[in-house]
Amino acid sequence: MKKGITKKTKRRLTFLSSVILLLVGVIISSIFKDMCQVLKNKNEIAILTDKYNTLLHEEESLQSEITKLQDSDYVARYAREKFMYSLPNELIIKLPDSKE
Repeated sequence: MKKGITKKTKRRLTFLSSVILLLVGVIISSIFKDMCQVLKNKNEIAILTDKYNTLLHEEESLQSEITKLQDSDYVARYAREKFMYSLPNELIIKLPDSKE
């Protein structure tokens, strides 16, 4: 007598293979979703690192300016240049900017 695959065994194999394929599909989609999130986070880290470096440079510039503004001679010279203040008996002549 030959033993063949019965209908019950065929159904069981079909069901198990379907469940296994479904699990593999879910695992692959989960891995793909996680990889996309990792790439998105890496891009965001790069952007935020650039922004952080820019802010550090700006902070250094502002700290330098704070130090300079504590010097009264610098403040006096800055006010005369920026706001055209003058000392007594001092004449201000503004020259046009030459762009050549």
